[in-house]
Formats: sequence, structure tokens, C-alpha cells
Amino acid sequence: MRRGRPSKEQLQQTFEQVLASASEGRLVRTETGLDRPTRDALNAIARAHPNASEELVEESRSAFAGQLDGSNAARWREESDRKIRERAAQLKRSQ
Repeated sequence: MRRGRPSKEQLQQTFEQVLASASEGRLVRTETGLDRPTRDALNAIARAHPNASEELVEESRSAFAGQLDGSNAARWREESDRKIRERAAQLKRSQ
């Protein structure tokens, strides 16, 4: 069992393995260490099998780059914060 966060090299290796698997039509397991945007992009490839386009592959690589540079997590935090603010505003109006 792996402990802690995977290294960038481990993530890169996992991404390449999962990309190859998705290219054969296999959906991505959640416990790969890959984030949701990356898994979603890879699953789009698996679902398109055997007709996955190069565009889908490039989208998965872009999503993975977002995981590595932190932009996927930043977008998730921004969206989460926005939802919390909206919910707080709704609750305040209903009082």
C-alpha cells in the first residue's frame, strides 16, 4: 500500500499507463491518484473506443497538466467557494 502523495514521476507513469488502458476502452479506476478532471478526460477516451480522437487524447494531456501545475485544484476550490457563498446568501435571504 502506498503512503502519502505520489511523486510527479509516479503520477506521470500512472497517467501513461491509464491512457494506454483507456485507449483500449477500459474506464479509469478512482484510486489511481489522478484527479477528477484527468479521470473524466481519460474516461471520455475509453467511452469513445475504438473511435477516440487525437483531440480527446490532447484534452486528457491538458487535464493532466492541470493536475501537475495545480490549476485543476485551484478551479475546484474557486467553484467550491462560490457554491458556499451562494448557499450562505440563500440561507440569509430565507431568514
